[in-house]
Amino acid sequence: MPHILVVDDQADVRTMISIVLRVHRFEIVEAASGAAALKAFEDSSFDVAIVDVFLDGINGFDLITMMRERVSDLAVVVISGMATLDFVSQWPELANVVCLQKPFRPNDLMVAIEAARQAVWQSTAALVSQKAWPSEPKRTSRRTGT
Repeated sequence: MPHILVVDDQADVRTMISIVLRVHRFEIVEAASGAAALKAFEDSSFDVAIVDVFLDGINGFDLITMMRERVSDLAVVVISGMATLDFVSQWPELANVVCLQKPFRPNDLMVAIEAARQAVWQSTAALVSQKAWPSEPKRTSRRTGT
C-alpha cells in the first residue's frame, strides 16, 4: 500500500485529499506545517509527498528540497491556489515535480500522483541506464586514422 505524506496548512484541504486517497487504499500521514512534515519524514518512509507551496515557516519548495536531499527519488505533487505554477521551473532542485492547482477534482489528484511516480521512475531508470551502459569510446576510422 503506497504511503503518502500530505502537507498543507489548511485542515480542510488536507482532509479532502486524505479522504480521496484513503478511498483509493493509500496510507496517509498529514502534516499542517513544514516542520511537522520534516518530523514525519524522519519517522517514516513515503512513496509520494503532496506539498502546498505556501506554508507557514518553511515554504513548500524548501521543504521539498530538504526531503529530496534525504530521498532523491521521492515522487512529489506540488499544490497551490496560485493562478499559475510557472514559477516552479525556476527551482532546478524540483525536477520531476508535478504541479496541481487548487481547487482540483479527485481524479486530477490521482492522475497527478501517478504522473509524479512515473516521472521519478523514468528519471531513475535513465540514471541506471547511463551507469549500466557507459557511452562508447570515440572510434577512429580505418581509412583516415581519425
